[in-house]
Amino acid sequence: MWRNLLLLALLAAVVSVATSFAEETDNLVVLPDQIEWGPASPKLPAGAEMAVIVGDPSAPGELYVFRARLPDGYAVPPHTHPMDEHVTVLQGVMTLGFGERRDEEETVELTAGSYVRLPQGVPHFNRMQGETILQFHGIGPYDIDYVDAADDPSRQ
Repeated sequence: MWRNLLLLALLAAVVSVATSFAEETDNLVVLPDQIEWGPASPKLPAGAEMAVIVGDPSAPGELYVFRARLPDGYAVPPHTHPMDEHVTVLQGVMTLGFGERRDEEETVELTAGSYVRLPQGVPHFNRMQGETILQFHGIGPYDIDYVDAADDPSRQ
């Protein structure tokens, strides 16, 4: 009986993996004018827009790709993430700094085409120059934790 249950479980796992593989091998083409922008997470300061390209950033273990459109001067206070954050600058400039306190003197400018990986738990902050579009990708869940809880817009 245990052998039959084990075989049934194995068969179910194979079917699940095969189905997932089939779904992942479908082509996906997204052109810039097809992107539907909507409100960003309430954990981000006002003014950001977001568009999910693939997956669900809130789903544990799921691949996601999303974009954020941010106005000139948009800034996120010092924060960390419970996962590695992967960011590509598609348009504009993201000024990035590290540490638990904002220090504009200790930043790097990431221009269009730049990529950065921010390891889990590393405090950082940013500010945008010009309208900036960033693309994020990784394995969910995506989240943001502010160094100073008073900076979290979702708590206000």
